[in-house]
Amino acid sequence: MTRPSNNNLSKEKIQQLLAAIGSGPTDNSTQLQASEYNLRQPHHFSRDQLNKIADFTKKLAKKIAQKFASLCSGDFDATIDSNTQHFATELQKQALQSEQNDYYLAFGNDQNRLSGLIAIPPQTAIIWINQLLGDTQTENEQRAELSQLEESLLLDIASAVVQAISNSQNSTRFLPDKSITRSILSLNLKGPEELCKLAFTLKKNNSENTQAYILMLCDTIETLIGKTEQTVGKFSQEDSSKAIVENLKKMSISVTTQLASVDLTFEELMSLRTSDILLLDKRIDEPLDLIVEGYPLFKALPAKSSGKFAVVVTETNTA
Repeated sequence: MTRPSNNNLSKEKIQQLLAAIGSGPTDNSTQLQASEYNLRQPHHFSRDQLNKIADFTKKLAKKIAQKFASLCSGDFDATIDSNTQHFATELQKQALQSEQNDYYLAFGNDQNRLSGLIAIPPQTAIIWINQLLGDTQTENEQRAELSQLEESLLLDIASAVVQAISNSQNSTRFLPDKSITRSILSLNLKGPEELCKLAFTLKKNNSENTQAYILMLCDTIETLIGKTEQTVGKFSQEDSSKAIVENLKKMSISVTTQLASVDLTFEELMSLRTSDILLLDKRIDEPLDLIVEGYPLFKALPAKSSGKFAVVVTETNTA
């Protein structure tokens, strides 16, 4: 359709939604300040915990710089550039789509449970190894693979970062894995785990900056900084309901147009060839089904707009 899409939440539907969550008149005049909230991103930590994580990362940056100074000659400066939360599925998808094939070292507080990962881009790995060897090679050297010796040296460097994490707090001692891997998918991540990504920059004297990042399970970080009870403000039911509706409006919903269907025997399916014609179970003048998250909620007629397939919504399924 060429006209802008209308708001599908009618007044009646909004009233039904508000009634379902218990909205009603109240004398509470407290206003709810609703902030942007991405329902597809994890929100594991409270504001107080995020402040504690910031303090932890400051200590961690100093420990990382100290570890590199003890491994390589020269002064190092480390900074934590960002602290973001992700689902493991999102990180795995990014790793598949990325052209870089990073190096990963897993670590944990015992042999059975993964606590986190050290992730090192290839160019950073080359520079770190050269610095460990005393800068005997040019830092801008471009290579796709490390030799067996270089990978062993990178394991020592990444293990030092794991030690820096242990030295940044007193509650847990982390142990690095025995080998480096080139794929995050080979690690024991199922998908729904929530991880905290700490991206950091390391600089030696007048050398170029290098970037890497640490992935730690949110549950692991929570054990390091301690759990805190969140203070919940007292807001009116009406304000809370409005905030919920506003966030619902911003949610992304999958809509699929279903042309028609047909049932075939397995023998008929195996015999299908190019140019065969299948007779579907719907006449050409019948409307199509619009499937919303698995449910046929609308009827529509086929159309086209700006050189693309389109549909015109004709009715709503009330059944």
